[in-house]
Amino acid sequence: MLDIKWIRDNPKALVEALRKRSWSAEDAQSTVDDLIARDEARREHLTELQTRQERRNAASKEIGNAMRSGDAALAERLKTEVGEIKAFIQNGEARERELDKALNDALAVLPNVPLDDVPVGKDEHDNVVKRIVGKVPTRPNWVKEHFEIGEALGMMDFERAVKLSGSRFTVLKSGLARMERALGQFMLDLHTTEHGYEEIQPPLMVRDEAMFGTGQLPKFEEDLFQTQKRVEELPSFERFFDNVKAKTWAALPEVQREYKERTGKEMTTEEAFSSFNAAMEQGMVDYRRQYDEAKALASRLWLIPTAEVPLTNLVREDITSHEKLPLRYTALTPCFRSEAGSAGRDTRGMLRQHQFYKVELVSITDQDSSLAEHERMTECAEEVLKRLGLPFRTMTLCTGDMGFGARKTYDIEVWLPGQNAYREISSCSVCGDFQARRMDARYKDKDGRGNRFVHTLNGSGTAVGRALIAVIENYQNEDGSVTIPEALRPYMGGLEKIESR
Repeated sequence: MLDIKWIRDNPKALVEALRKRSWSAEDAQSTVDDLIARDEARREHLTELQTRQERRNAASKEIGNAMRSGDAALAERLKTEVGEIKAFIQNGEARERELDKALNDALAVLPNVPLDDVPVGKDEHDNVVKRIVGKVPTRPNWVKEHFEIGEALGMMDFERAVKLSGSRFTVLKSGLARMERALGQFMLDLHTTEHGYEEIQPPLMVRDEAMFGTGQLPKFEEDLFQTQKRVEELPSFERFFDNVKAKTWAALPEVQREYKERTGKEMTTEEAFSSFNAAMEQGMVDYRRQYDEAKALASRLWLIPTAEVPLTNLVREDITSHEKLPLRYTALTPCFRSEAGSAGRDTRGMLRQHQFYKVELVSITDQDSSLAEHERMTECAEEVLKRLGLPFRTMTLCTGDMGFGARKTYDIEVWLPGQNAYREISSCSVCGDFQARRMDARYKDKDGRGNRFVHTLNGSGTAVGRALIAVIENYQNEDGSVTIPEALRPYMGGLEKIESR
């Protein structure tokens, strides 16, 4: 989320940033004008509220003075005024919440501002090659695509996946199932033992707040899978309260008996009420926790589209000490995406699936280190492909092709001989404080005097399913077998080749 103060001070810069992201000049200008108008209305209302509160406080003092001086008429007029001010303030606070929500809703759908060195363009055709690693071999006429190889091996079954779950799912078997597992383990070991990332096993389902924090909500809701709501199963809080009261009342005779045994005296009425109230207070704490847990279960949860969501939200609503930064997290998880709007694209094979595995990299840094960390993260992801001996190129995405929350993105594209093309296998982005503002994630500055928003970064290190595709296609043999890269052989029990059964 962008800082409204920055927008207020730099309206032209935001208009230009939106135009770089392929917004029309008219839409960009009207959006910025609307934001500033919302902000001004909110600030004017807050000023009026503050003025009324100051007048209420002053009038309250004047009432006391009037009553001490015997001026009952003045006191009554002041009381009437205070009553009217209180009513205004009560309604005004509700209006303040409305204005806050309207402004935040408008800010929530604005994309991040690209860095100055990001190339300006409309789509993937305007992306810029940063570097090419590995030589693309001459393509022999017997080369096949991954799904042709996998099906011929009897280890990649799309028909049974359709029977189980529908389109865009795959059943892997035997050697290819093992290779996918081996790829994930290889990537995790590389990032944790050599690159300094801490392995995390996060939840695969998260709340709205987590999705909002990393920018998936509200803009990309149609791309996500969610669990079904079960609100009808949630008891009312009144029922929880009644349970607390009934249990506390039922337990009171036992408390009185224990008291008499301990002191030899009857518990007084005052002591009984005190004991009852203390038990009620503790019971309310316990039952509120149970109620909140029940409410969370009854609310929708989202299946993660990437481990970026839970990993980044680990610092949500926290203040991290500066000496702990950077935080570097990695996780191997399933990812779930509806692929809304992708009808007709990569319908064959495993390139575009509703469910796939990915090793994610997330870094949390201070404001001065994020750009260097972006280069480092990209190199960590590239190292996976170098170790596997896969040709690739790294692209700097243009403003029109960059993700919603990114300030700058590098895409790593691996060579697929079967398609005779480079295809994305990793995307590494620096987001600045865009996600941190949505999560209220901060760090204590070096001098310890103030708190600043952290900077967040995320990247694929890499997509396991696409790495499997790349290995199958780059290491295929004319006889239909697939040679296993040396880096994976320790994870495959020393096996050197996958052959049909």
